[in-house]
Amino acid sequence: MLTPEENDLLCRVEGDAPMGQMMRRHWIPALMSKELIADGKPARVRLMGEDLVAFRDSDGKIGLLDEFCPHRGPSLVYGRNEQCGLRCLYHGWKFDVSGNVVEMPSEPANSPLKKKTKIKSYPTEETGGFVCAYMGPREEMSAFERPPFGPDDETQISIAKVKVPCNWAQIQEGQIDSAHSSSLHSTDMVPARVDSAGVREKNWTRPSTDKAPRMITQTTPYGFRYVALRRPIKDARTHDYARVTVYVAPFISLIPPNSSYNVASIVVPADDQSSWFYFISWGGEATVGTEQWRQFNQLVMGEDIDSNYNSIRTLENDFLQDRELMKNGSFTGLPGIPNQDIAMWVSMGKTVDRSRDNLGASDFAVVEFRRLMVDAVTRFRDGKAKPIGFSDPHIPQVEISSYQGIIPKGTDWLTLGTGETEQEILGKISKAAP
Repeated sequence: MLTPEENDLLCRVEGDAPMGQMMRRHWIPALMSKELIADGKPARVRLMGEDLVAFRDSDGKIGLLDEFCPHRGPSLVYGRNEQCGLRCLYHGWKFDVSGNVVEMPSEPANSPLKKKTKIKSYPTEETGGFVCAYMGPREEMSAFERPPFGPDDETQISIAKVKVPCNWAQIQEGQIDSAHSSSLHSTDMVPARVDSAGVREKNWTRPSTDKAPRMITQTTPYGFRYVALRRPIKDARTHDYARVTVYVAPFISLIPPNSSYNVASIVVPADDQSSWFYFISWGGEATVGTEQWRQFNQLVMGEDIDSNYNSIRTLENDFLQDRELMKNGSFTGLPGIPNQDIAMWVSMGKTVDRSRDNLGASDFAVVEFRRLMVDAVTRFRDGKAKPIGFSDPHIPQVEISSYQGIIPKGTDWLTLGTGETEQEILGKISKAAP
């Protein structure tokens, strides 16, 4: 459980809230690259309680600006994106990607107002299918690095996106909770006598029926990783089925892969009470394509979500749960793995009251997440530590990975999905722990 004060510290991101300020020191996934085309329609973006507008100029450069024109406040979402700038419709003021005023046609040619005026802008970088923004103090801006799911430009990446009307932390807790998949997603993650988690047209397979995994966690310089050990269907006396989930704080979770592709998720706060959720498949040639991925997850624009990424399934319409489908074999009556999760997250309320929780052994990773993030933000707030993920030794994100597989009992799980450098670092951390 968390006290109300700790819960507030974990959840709040707007304004001067310490968690939001810590997140701003990271490069924040702001939107998908494909949402912007050169001289195309600007995109409305809400991050950390701020209303912003993103656009790709004539040269392909990306601007992320305050949504509202500094002249008299109309939205720049409706502006003209042309000739390397975004022009406000009201009086024609035009801004470049850095927020400079490049044209001010409603003012005299020699007006000093042009040099004095600038709109708020944030630096951006683009990789792995995302436009990322730095929203913290410029003097503290860290070097941008590729994410785990985008190690190079050749990696196939498919992204599904949806806006979720609840706080970021309860979504992130769902992403690092391995135990719930055996129940909530049991229709889509089907036990089978297979040697490894696999992919079918309409579901995934896994080599275990065990719904009560044993959990072990390990803190890392970037967050934490943990293993959920289950009894496999085959060779249960001598082997375990291991699923290693990784939390790369504060936004990314690496979910155990399957035989065809890797899986990851990103959770980014839009504000205190809503969040952006991205569900990602990535890897080599066997990786599912974008449209097929969105169809598999029931997150197709125009069918499952609207043009602003809001789901048609809401708390008010009971997420369109189909009770007849439940009678005919569906555990939830909700199609699509993310939609099942979203129904749980949103039904908790805008921000869950963690002082009322009754946690069990299966919540080991959730407890670790809360401890890690509350401690990190408290130390950051008090000036005792850098933002989480910035301390030495540094492990490049492209070297971080999750894992799943059937392993002999007694195997050192810290060797699963880790390279030599990370194994050495984790070994030292583990030995130093009390």
